[in-house]
Order: sequence, then C-alpha cells, then structure tokens
Amino acid sequence: MKLAGSGESGSITNPVLSDDLQSILRNEGPASFFTKFIPPLIGLGFVVGIIIFFFMFVLGAIQWISSGGDKAALEGARGKISNALVGLIVLFLVFAIVTLIEQFFGTNILTLDLGPLRIE
Repeated sequence: MKLAGSGESGSITNPVLSDDLQSILRNEGPASFFTKFIPPLIGLGFVVGIIIFFFMFVLGAIQWISSGGDKAALEGARGKISNALVGLIVLFLVFAIVTLIEQFFGTNILTLDLGPLRIE
C-alpha cells in the first residue's frame, strides 16, 4: 500500500520535519529525537531571553532619560527596568537549575549548535 506523499511504501512522512529529523524518528525513536531537539531549543531560549532583557533595559533607560521630570513617565521607566532585571534574575535561576540537572544526570543540555555557530 503506497500512501500519498510518502517516499517509501507504507510510510508517512511529515513535510515540516527535515529528512534528518525524520530518519531519527524512524530509526532511533522519539527519545533520541527529544535528546537532539531539546538542547538547541533551551539554548535558543536563553539567547532570546538575553536579547529581550537587553532591549527592555535599553527602552526603560531611554524612557527614564526622556521623562523630563514627569512622575508617571519616570515610574513607567522604573517599572520597565525593574521588570527587565527580574526577568534576567529568573533567566539566571533557570540557567542554574538546568546546570544542576546537567550535573545530576551527566548530560549536556546547554549546547547551542547552529551550524558554524556553536555556543557552549
């Protein structure tokens, strides 16, 4: 029986996943898929979190500088800066927890490998 859109007889392929991910799912199973998929996702989440912190902090600083003595604008800027700092602290706590999990289970979760860019 040949299914529509399948490369092989009797198999269904997902057009969203690359051929490498499909072969991992087919040959090694879902556990291996998640061990290869989750670490880059976690690393990318940390990078996105740092970028968001930086922009929120800079926007709060610009709002603080341009408030011109207006108490409402100054409070808004102070709130934006403090929220950015709290977000950074939460990000560092998550990093510490993930590092603890890495040490406990002896695995490497925080390696971000995007081709030529490899962050460890």
